Amino acid sequence: MILPELVFATNNKHKTEEIGKLLVNQYKVLNLKDIGCDVDIPETGNSFAENAELKSSYVTENFKLDCFADDSGLEIDALDNEPGIYSARYSGVRDDLENLNLVLKKMEGKANRKAHFKTVISLNQNNKNYLFEGVIYGHITQTPIGDEGFGYDPIFMPIGYDRTFAQMSMTEKNEISHRAIAMKKLIAFLKEQV
Repeated sequence: MILPELVFATNNKHKTEEIGKLLVNQYKVLNLKDIGCDVDIPETGNSFAENAELKSSYVTENFKLDCFADDSGLEIDALDNEPGIYSARYSGVRDDLENLNLVLKKMEGKANRKAHFKTVISLNQNNKNYLFEGVIYGHITQTPIGDEGFGYDPIFMPIGYDRTFAQMSMTEKNEISHRAIAMKKLIAFLKEQV
């Protein structure tokens, strides 16, 4: 069975693996490396939606392929929704540990630890653009807990759970994460297109 191909505009192998598992037996998910795109696509938008659209449009315009891209981040109430669109480079560099430590430092002494992860997916298909959003609410822990996942997973505990994302298996996280919520919307849409 030949699966239809969709490009996911990312070089992040963790994201590609997560999405690939969500789309198993439906689409063959290719990433930027797979299509020979070695450009670091600028994320100069002012929102997750704008950044996702910039990435999906770049691939569609330059490689003539249907593409989806996401922009995700952590928004913390007590930090005026920071790190937000700067989540991947909050400390000034793309270093998960430095970014996480900066958040914990800024959260010292703050009673309100409410936060949420948000993902916006931009799909360019058949010369049209579609947006899908996913949000999961939770709080920031006092210290990192767990060894799974990436990014801020060790300090984010979703509502209704007594474990951080980093204490969950990829399968378990994929069932409840912000990315999974947005992806389910994308998948439902793609099934309607068949």
